[in-house]
Amino acid sequence: MKDSPQDIDPVESQEWQDAIEDVILRDGADRAHFLLDKAVQQARANGAKLPFSATTPYQNTIAPDDEVDIPGDTEMEWRIRTINRWNAMATVVKRNKESSEYGGHIASFASSAALYDIGLNHFWRSKSAIHGGDLVFFQGHVIPGIYARSFMEGRISVEQLEAFRSEVDGGGLSSYPHPWLMPDYWQFPTVSMGLGPLMAIYQARFMKYMHNRGLIDAGDRKVWCFLGDGEMDEPESRGAIDLANREGLDNLIFVINCNLQRLDGPVRGNGKIVQELEGDFRGAGWDVIKLLWGRGWDELLERDTSGKLRQLMDETVDGDYQTFKSKDGAYIREHFFGKYPETAALVEDWTDDQIWALRRGGHDPKKVYNAFLRATKAEGQPTCILVKTVKGYGMGTAGEGQNTTHQQKKMQFDQLKAMRDRFQIPVTDEELEKDVPFVSLNNAQKAYLADRRKELGGSFPKREWRDTPSLEIPSLDKFKGQLESTGDREISTTMAFVRILTTLLRDKKIGKNVVPIVPDESRTFGMEGLFRSVGIYNPLGQNYVPEDRDQMMFYKESLDGQVLQEGINEAGAMADWIAAATSYSNHGVPMIPFFIYYSMFGFQRIGDLAWAAGDSRARGFMLGGTAGRTTLNGEGLQHEDGHSHILAGTIPNCISYDPTFSYEVAVIVQNGLKRMYADQEDVYFYLTLMNENYQHPEMPMGAEDGIIKGLYRMKKEAKPGKKHVNLLGSGTILVQAIKAAEMLKEDFGVSADIWSATSLNELARDGQDCARWNRLNPLAEPKVPYVTQQLEAAKGPIIAATDYMKNYAEQIRAFVPGRYTVLGTDGFGRSDSRVNLRRFFEVDANHIAAAAMVDLYREGAVSEKDLKTALKKYDIDGEKPNPRLV
Repeated sequence: MKDSPQDIDPVESQEWQDAIEDVILRDGADRAHFLLDKAVQQARANGAKLPFSATTPYQNTIAPDDEVDIPGDTEMEWRIRTINRWNAMATVVKRNKESSEYGGHIASFASSAALYDIGLNHFWRSKSAIHGGDLVFFQGHVIPGIYARSFMEGRISVEQLEAFRSEVDGGGLSSYPHPWLMPDYWQFPTVSMGLGPLMAIYQARFMKYMHNRGLIDAGDRKVWCFLGDGEMDEPESRGAIDLANREGLDNLIFVINCNLQRLDGPVRGNGKIVQELEGDFRGAGWDVIKLLWGRGWDELLERDTSGKLRQLMDETVDGDYQTFKSKDGAYIREHFFGKYPETAALVEDWTDDQIWALRRGGHDPKKVYNAFLRATKAEGQPTCILVKTVKGYGMGTAGEGQNTTHQQKKMQFDQLKAMRDRFQIPVTDEELEKDVPFVSLNNAQKAYLADRRKELGGSFPKREWRDTPSLEIPSLDKFKGQLESTGDREISTTMAFVRILTTLLRDKKIGKNVVPIVPDESRTFGMEGLFRSVGIYNPLGQNYVPEDRDQMMFYKESLDGQVLQEGINEAGAMADWIAAATSYSNHGVPMIPFFIYYSMFGFQRIGDLAWAAGDSRARGFMLGGTAGRTTLNGEGLQHEDGHSHILAGTIPNCISYDPTFSYEVAVIVQNGLKRMYADQEDVYFYLTLMNENYQHPEMPMGAEDGIIKGLYRMKKEAKPGKKHVNLLGSGTILVQAIKAAEMLKEDFGVSADIWSATSLNELARDGQDCARWNRLNPLAEPKVPYVTQQLEAAKGPIIAATDYMKNYAEQIRAFVPGRYTVLGTDGFGRSDSRVNLRRFFEVDANHIAAAAMVDLYREGAVSEKDLKTALKKYDIDGEKPNPRLV
C-alpha cells in the first residue's frame, strides 16, 4: 500500500475542511455531498485518479435532528412489543418442553421484534377497497413472533400456538411461511435462503410491469423483504440487485437484520458485514440507510470532539461487537471504550449498567420508524436498510449474542425469570414453575392494535385469493389449426406451441393476461415474431434505433411491452414467472405466464424455485424447449435433458407432459387454462417441447381424455395375430416407435398398436393413488388405475421408449398388465447426430423393434431363427458398452 501523500499546505487543507463544515451547518449534509461530488467530477475530468469508496462511516445515515416522532402511543407499543417477545419465546419453548423434535427459533425474532412491530403498526397496508396492499417477505426464522402478534390480535388461538409445527391433524401452524399450508395467511415462502430476496425483486418488477401495462394501479404499494445478514451469503440474495436499480424499483425495500451472526457463529468475524453490504448495494445503485446505533449513542457522538469514538466504531470488527453483547457493561467499558483515553473519558462518569443499556439501532423504535419512513419516500431507486441488532436480544444467559443462540429452543427457570423481569411481563414465579404461559392483552391494548391495523386496511399478513375472478377460456376449437394434420409439411412441437401462444395473445378475452417469458432464447424457439406484435417490456421504452429496424420482426422494447426477456438468466426468469403466476392472489388479476427455456436449464438449475412455486400455489405454464437426451443434437452433455420429467414429478402440484404432436400440445394447454384459470386449481403445468421437425397427424376422434390423463391408443391393429406388440412412447421417440412398427410389419409380419404416453408422471400418480385407496379400503371394490384399464385388453408385450431416463417409464410398471420392457436414455449426453445418439442410447427404431422381437420370442410368438435374424438386421450388439457407464 502506498503511503498517504504529505500535506504540503495544512492551512489550505484546513480552509477546505472549514468550508465543508460551514456548508453542512448552513445548508445540510446533502448540499455538502452535492458540492463534493461536483468537485470530484471536475477533478476526474482533469485527469485526477481519485479512489472510489462505496462505503460511508460506520454511523447512522439519518441524523438525530432529521428524525420525527413516532405517531401513536409509544409506551403502549412498547408494552405490547414486550408481550409479543414473550409469547414468541413461549411458542417455541412450550413446544420443545413436550418434545425436542419440534424445533423452532427464538433468537431471530428476539433480535428483530422492533422491526416487525413498527412495520405492522405503521407501514404495512392490507388489501382493501381503497388500496392494493403491500407485499412482505418475512424472514423465515422469525415467524413465532408473527404468529404471536396475530394471537394478540385475536387471529390465532391459544390452541394453534400450542400446536406450532404440528400440522398433521389440522389447525397447527407451519414451521415457516408456507402458502400451501396456510393459504389465507402467508403471501410467500421464504425460508429457503436466498430465494426471498430474488423473488422480492421480481415481484416489485412485476408490479411495475402490471402498472405500466394498465392492468393494475400500483400507486404507492411497496414490496418489503426482510433478510438476515447471514442469508446474504447466498448468491441468489445479491444476484439481481443491479436489476432493481436499472429498472428504478422505488417500490422495493430490503431490510437486512445485521445481528452479525450466522447459524453457527459470526457472519464476518474479522470484518464488517454492514460495510460490505453497503458497498454492494450502493455500488448497485440502491439508496442505503444504515441504522446502527440507538439514541443513547447520540449523546456520546455529539461529545466526541476528538473523533476517536467514530474511529473506534469504524475499526472494531464484528467478532468483537458480538462478544461485547454476550458479556456486560464492565467488559464493554474495558475492552471497547477503554481502547483510547478519549473514548474512556466519554463514559468515565457512567455506571456499567448505563453502558450496558446502550442499544443498537434495530432495538430503538424511533430510529426504526424513521428509517422505514425514509424508505417509503424513495423515488427512482430501491432502498436497502441495514439494521444492526443483537441476536437473542433479551434472552440473557440463554443465548444473547452467543454463537449457540440460533439453535436455542429451551430456557431454564432462572433464564425465564430474567427475561420476565427485564421486559416486565405479568407472569408469576408460580406460573413459571408450572409452564411458560402465553400472555393476553388487556382491552386497551387490544383496542390499540385493532385501531392501528384498521388504519392500515385490516389484518396482516394475509393472502387474498378467494375473490379472484375466473377467466373465460377459449374452447379447443379455437386451436383448429393445431388439431389438423400438417400433411407433408414437417414442424416441431415448439412451432406448434408458438402458434398456440400467438392465438392466445390475440384472444380478446384473455390476450392481455398472457405473459411470455424467455431467457434470451426467443429466436431459438421461433418467438421473435412477438417482438413486433406485443413488444418486450422495458420501463425506459426504447431510446435507441435497433439495428434490425428495417426488418419485419425487429427488436422492439416498450413501456407497455408484454414479453419479459430476462437475458441469460433462468433464475431471474423463473422468479418473473412466479410473480406472474401468483398475480391472482397478490394483485387480484390472474395472469397466464408461459416461461420457455432450454429444458436442461429448468428443473435442474432452478429446481428450488420450482418447488417454491408449488408452495406459492403458482398457476402457469413452464415449457422445457429442445427437450430430450437425443433430440437437441450437437450441443452435448450440458444441454441434453433426460431427466426433467423425473424432477418435475417430485413437485406434488406440478402437472407434466411430454407431447409428440401439435394436437396434444393444444389439448394440454387448453385443459391447463381451464383447470388453473376457470376452475382455479392451484396447480401448474410443465410441457416439454422439441425442435425436431416431422409430420403431425390429425387428432384421433375422442383422444382428448386420454391425452389429459396421460395415455391413449393412437393406432389400433384391426385384427392382431399371434405376433402382436404394443409400442408406447412419448415426445420424439414416439416417432421412432411408429417407425419401428412399420419395420416389424414389413420385416417379420408383426403387427403393433401404437400408444402415446403424454404423461407417465400422471399415470404413475393415478396408479399410486389407486393402490393407496385399495390398501386403506381392502374390503371395498378395488379401484383400477387408468393405465391398467387401457392396457389390460392389449394383446402381446408392451415396449415403452422415451427420450428420458428409464425411471420415467419404469414408475408405471406395477400398474402395467403383462410383459413390460422399458427403453430410456440413462447416462451423460454427448454431441452427435440424432441418428447416432439414439442408436447409442438404444432408443431408436432399431432398438425398439429388436426389444419387441425379444419379448415376442420369450412369449413363444416368434422363433429363435426370426429373433437372430432381427438382431442382426437391426444391428444389435450384445457386447456394446452400457451407455449409462460411458
